[in-house]
Amino acid sequence: MQLTFLGAAGEVTGSCYLVDTGEIRFLIDCGMFQGGGEADRRNRSFAFDPRDIAFVLLSHAHIDHSGLLPRLVALGFDGAIYATRATADLLQVMLPDSAHLQEREAEHAEAGHSGRNRGAPPLYTVEHAVASLARLRPVEYDESVRLAPSVRCVFRDAGHILGSAILEIWLTAAGGNETKLVFSGDLGQPGRPIVRDPAPIAEADVLLVESTYGDRNHKSLAATLDEFAAALNETLATGKGNVVIPAFAVGRTQEILYFIAELASQGRIGSFAVYVDSPMALAATRVTLEHPEVLDRDAATLTKWLVSGKGKPRVHFTETLEDSMKINSIRSGAVIISASGMCEGGRIRHHLRYNLSRPECAIVFVGFQAEGTLGRRIVDGAATVRFFGEEHPVRAKVYTIGGLSAHADREALLGWLGGFRRPPRATWVVHGEPLAAHSLRDAIEERFGWRAAVPAPRQRASLASAG
Repeated sequence: MQLTFLGAAGEVTGSCYLVDTGEIRFLIDCGMFQGGGEADRRNRSFAFDPRDIAFVLLSHAHIDHSGLLPRLVALGFDGAIYATRATADLLQVMLPDSAHLQEREAEHAEAGHSGRNRGAPPLYTVEHAVASLARLRPVEYDESVRLAPSVRCVFRDAGHILGSAILEIWLTAAGGNETKLVFSGDLGQPGRPIVRDPAPIAEADVLLVESTYGDRNHKSLAATLDEFAAALNETLATGKGNVVIPAFAVGRTQEILYFIAELASQGRIGSFAVYVDSPMALAATRVTLEHPEVLDRDAATLTKWLVSGKGKPRVHFTETLEDSMKINSIRSGAVIISASGMCEGGRIRHHLRYNLSRPECAIVFVGFQAEGTLGRRIVDGAATVRFFGEEHPVRAKVYTIGGLSAHADREALLGWLGGFRRPPRATWVVHGEPLAAHSLRDAIEERFGWRAAVPAPRQRASLASAG
């Protein structure tokens, strides 16, 4: 039995792992690489024949974990895609939206309006996305699912976004020996609103653990909210500028709105208009309302308030392109939340175009920015950035509020790992850039005395010996 690390190995995006039992081959995640032209090239070719894959196990709906499912189907995959019920519902919105963006970017490239290869077809189409949705097989948390005679799986709550899962997978070899493979997926930070804390796992033979923030800790939630309130007040109190927040439509947007509502109820921020410029964010909020069984205590009340628009500050969800364009004429007093979270596409780029070069405005980053993305270049202090075929000076104040990330920090990751009753035979540190992944690996070895390693892209490991 072998495991091959096809993505999110020494990097954050492109989560994908191939398991070959000797009898069947299946994937854990099938995510899109993000961050420039090299990512586009990598997204167009698989290191395997999609027709040979029996099924896919999906940890959650974010595009860096699910975004190549339509391409997988387009190239011949005809198996089942197993995911939690909430993830399956989110994908009904996210994959067609991703396909629409792919089609639109191909059109822009053909017209010479982007840096993409002219004449290159879209990565996949809306038709492909719809076909991939037909392959979804929703499962419940904590339900044991028999996927093949030699494979069974249980999805546990990962506490990252709605429907996110830790995967416990049992593999039975031809001789009857069983190996338990655990994939953490993306783990959430404990004690956060909307979703529940990550479920503890007691044991594994082989463990794959994420390391997005493996080299640092978030500020406390109280200190994080102080920082967030200051960013809003310092910008909006002048009456001259706007606050632009790039945020993933699923998970980040809902939590940011939660915190804005909380700060407003405490009188810690002034009165302003909030524009959520993402049809997907509205759809994701509605999906959230449909899954009270996976929310924490206050989340259902919050989401009802958001959709009703009756609270203060007033939240405006925009759906049409015309409504989105109207926001660009607002020069001050607005908080604009839009996707994508790493500024790699979507409507956020238009809002950056109208606000990034204005010193009276602020750009507030609330999630991880992968290497090579537009968001990362801004966070790293670039004086100018290029998008829409033009150079844009960065004059707005840039805030990075790591404590609002949906990912567990270093101590939270180590805390979750501390729940294992015995050391795994092998621990692989994945889904982190090199500094973060190696830092977490070192911490695991020092604190627990476990054997841990950071895999290289396309590296193979024997599951039988876990070496």
